[in-house]
Amino acid sequence: MRVRVRVTIPTIADSLSAAHISWKWYSGGREGAKTTSEYCGICDPLTGFTSIMTTALKNNLQGMTELDSDLAGSSDRFPAVAFVRPPESKAGHPANAKVIDYENFVADLVDKVKANPALWKETAVLITVDEGGGYYDSGYIQPVDFFGDGTRIPLLAVSPWAKKGHVDHTYADHASILKFIEKNWHLQPLSARSRDNLANPVQRSDDEDKHSYVPGNRPAIGDLMSLFNFEHDIDEDRHDD
Repeated sequence: MRVRVRVTIPTIADSLSAAHISWKWYSGGREGAKTTSEYCGICDPLTGFTSIMTTALKNNLQGMTELDSDLAGSSDRFPAVAFVRPPESKAGHPANAKVIDYENFVADLVDKVKANPALWKETAVLITVDEGGGYYDSGYIQPVDFFGDGTRIPLLAVSPWAKKGHVDHTYADHASILKFIEKNWHLQPLSARSRDNLANPVQRSDDEDKHSYVPGNRPAIGDLMSLFNFEHDIDEDRHDD
């Protein structure tokens, strides 16, 4: 017997809604109220929260059809914050999909954003994965809380505001995406215990390796702001790469 349990802890969706900031979560395989074999239930996490599923906010959980429509519309039609989870056959997971299909999905998504100039000039696309796919990492893994942290994963920032050719060495975590959203829209951390409440990393004064990502003020995770240059005016010829 399957029992669906919904939790009541705060989410970034709740924070955005309380601040009247638009958001949507687009899931592959979701077609209105129905789902197909391309849908991944555990990859659609907001369905597990009472504040979403018992209110009108559940209408913010949409599919690829709505994503394409929103991307093609006016820039103010697209939500301020959007999460996109590919269909299962394009998600890049072993046994379910090929990496090339995931890469093509991401490239197509970025191309669709860039095809809408008004949207592109004010957008940052953050591309990452949910797990490292292994149990070992030769690099430093920070004990950020009771659960510790996981192996390293890639994160790419694609935006006219992104630093060109930049490799960042700030220690980051999935919660860094929440910190980025909260920093950009002046939102408070979700709770006193959540990782988005941790400080930004500070390099150790005795660290001769300027590329070290071991924070001197552990536990600490970055807010991803170091990936961008928000001080300049947009120059598409220089930054549209």
